[in-house]
Amino acid sequence: MTAFDPWDPAFLADPYPAYADLRARGRVHYYEPTNQWLVPHHADVSALLRDRRLGRTYQHRFTHEDFGRTAPPAEHEPFHTLNDHGMLDLEPPDHTRIRRLVSKAFTPRTVERLGPYVGNLAGELVDRLVENGGGDLLSEVAEPLPVAVIAEMLGIPEADRGPLRPWSADICGMYELNPSEDTARKAVQASVEFSEYLRELIAERRKEPGDDLISGLIAAHDEGDRLTEQEMISTCVLLLNAGHEATVNATVNGWYALFRNPDQLAALRADHSLVPTAVEELMRYDTPLQLFERWVLDEIEIDGTVIPRGAEIAMLFGSANHDPGVFPNPEQLDLTRKDNPHISFSAGIHYCIGAPLARIELAASMTALLEKAPTLSLAAEPKRKPNFVIRGLEGLGVEVE
Repeated sequence: MTAFDPWDPAFLADPYPAYADLRARGRVHYYEPTNQWLVPHHADVSALLRDRRLGRTYQHRFTHEDFGRTAPPAEHEPFHTLNDHGMLDLEPPDHTRIRRLVSKAFTPRTVERLGPYVGNLAGELVDRLVENGGGDLLSEVAEPLPVAVIAEMLGIPEADRGPLRPWSADICGMYELNPSEDTARKAVQASVEFSEYLRELIAERRKEPGDDLISGLIAAHDEGDRLTEQEMISTCVLLLNAGHEATVNATVNGWYALFRNPDQLAALRADHSLVPTAVEELMRYDTPLQLFERWVLDEIEIDGTVIPRGAEIAMLFGSANHDPGVFPNPEQLDLTRKDNPHISFSAGIHYCIGAPLARIELAASMTALLEKAPTLSLAAEPKRKPNFVIRGLEGLGVEVE
């Protein structure tokens, strides 16, 4: 059996057997290469996501020195300034203040209103794929759909959208375990360029507000709900990155899983009413975000193991989503699975604010592909990205007869 090793190509190809081994061996494991405590069970991950003794940051309570940690290198500062002012890496009260403002753009009614736009765009992208007899599902459908939707919500003009995905990919490289200096350099460069672009766009929206999220954040600021300019920039980057990264990877991971489970794909093609449960099951089956980190702010105990303040916990979402104590026959893809409390969207105060939108996007692209490309098939075995935390494919070549 392949051991837990986030740099081993065999593990990256299929981490789920290694997760089963971790779960069988206990509830928490110290992993020296990343100096983290791995938590593989669903019940523990679910509870820890809601545990206020853990935090996405510690800097609201401690200095780096107090916490026994080294400050990041000065040359990485642009990335950390951008990252550390987004609500994903903040704790209350700052997290609460920013999330309250952003959540106004993600009310069920607002998201529902986007449904026809998302459906039409998905249909157009799939039509183009069909006309060409196939292509790369990643670059031709999975990526452009959520990027366009979140860019539209933010109010980023269509002509400016080209660099968004590359910037996002370079920034997200820093979320992998022990990122290289080259990865850090690219993330810093993308952080500088993306921040400069947004600073200019925010200045334009101050002069000429539109019906978009950036204008809404500026208006809220003027009405007394204070957001610094850096918080505004960091929020926009977070929404763009989080607003498409998981959806892109869930789409290609999901279709690759369907191609490898032809009985399930046949059932879905025969009954499109399975799309809602299929979306949930595919998110569970090959989880786009495999690991989520938390700092231990106050000492905790897991199954008799005391984890001290200053330690870092790595919650294994991919393992939790395959826990047989919660999901019967977890290694089996079952598109009819009704009881499916997967944690692919996290939980607690950092639960994904865009989860309802992601579900609409995933359902829209799946429905369009089922209706317009009923003969869709795999053209060649895809290459998996050499990443662990954000799990995806380099591309997914498909054919349409």
